Amino acid sequence: MPFLDVNGVRLHYYDNAPPGGGSSAPPVLLVMGSGGSGRAWHLHQVPALVAAGFRVISFDNRGIAPSDEGADGFGIDDLVADTAALIEQLRLGPCPVVGISMGAHIAQELAVSRPELVDRLVLMATRARTDVVREALCRAEMELYDDGVRLPAAYEAVVQALQNLSPRTLDDDQRARDWLDVLELTRVSGPGHRAQLAVGAMPDRREAYRGIRAATRVIAFQDDLIAPPVLGREVAEAIPGAEFEIVADCGHYGYLEAPDAVNKLITEWLGR
Repeated sequence: MPFLDVNGVRLHYYDNAPPGGGSSAPPVLLVMGSGGSGRAWHLHQVPALVAAGFRVISFDNRGIAPSDEGADGFGIDDLVADTAALIEQLRLGPCPVVGISMGAHIAQELAVSRPELVDRLVLMATRARTDVVREALCRAEMELYDDGVRLPAAYEAVVQALQNLSPRTLDDDQRARDWLDVLELTRVSGPGHRAQLAVGAMPDRREAYRGIRAATRVIAFQDDLIAPPVLGREVAEAIPGAEFEIVADCGHYGYLEAPDAVNKLITEWLGR
C-alpha cells in the first residue's frame, strides 16, 4: 500500500489511472469527509473519472486507518496542510480538487491558503459556516465520545441512516436493509475520528471564500440534513462565479445514493 510522509504523519493514498495513461493523464484529487475512507470513492466516482480519462488520486485523511491516527489532536489547518503536501509530493498541482462534506471544507480552505495548487473545485454537501442545529449535533457527538459512551453498533447504524440517507432510500426496504448492514460494519471510532468531528464546528468563512479564484461547482443534495442545500448555496454565493446544482432524492451520502447524476456533474465540470 502506498504511503507518503507528510507533516509528521503517514498518509495512505490510492492512485488510479486509465489504461495506458499512467502519470500522463490529467490528475484529479478526491478528498473524503469525516469518518470516511478514501475507498468510498472507489464504488462510483473513481471508475467514472478513470473512464473519462483522468488519473484519480484519493487518500485516507489523518485519523482514518491505515493513515496515522493523529492521536495528539489536529484541526482543519493540519488537514489542509496534509492535502497540500500530498499534491506537492505527487507533483499533481495545480489540479482539480473534489471534496465531500469535511473534504469540501478542506478543499475550500486549500483554495484560500494555497491557490496555486488548485485548478478547479467541485464541492459537495458543503457549507461555509455552522448553524445552530449543526453546531448542536457536532457538540453532542463530541460529548458522547468524551464521556466514553459506546452506542450499540445496530443503533448507531440506524441513527446514521436517518441522518445521512434520503427518505426515498429509507422507504425501500431492501436498500434500507443493505445500508444498515454496511453502516453497522463500517462504523469508525477513536481519537482520530474525534478530532475530525471537531472540524465540523467551523466559524463563518463566507468572507474568506470571496477570495477563491478557482472555477467552482457546488453540488448540494436535496434531502441532506447534515449540509442542507441552503448552506451549500451560501458557499456558491460567496465564491465568485461559482455554479450551484442540487441533486434530487438523496441525502448527505448523495454521491453514493445518486452516483450517476453526481458523476455526470463532476465529469462535465472537470472536462470543460
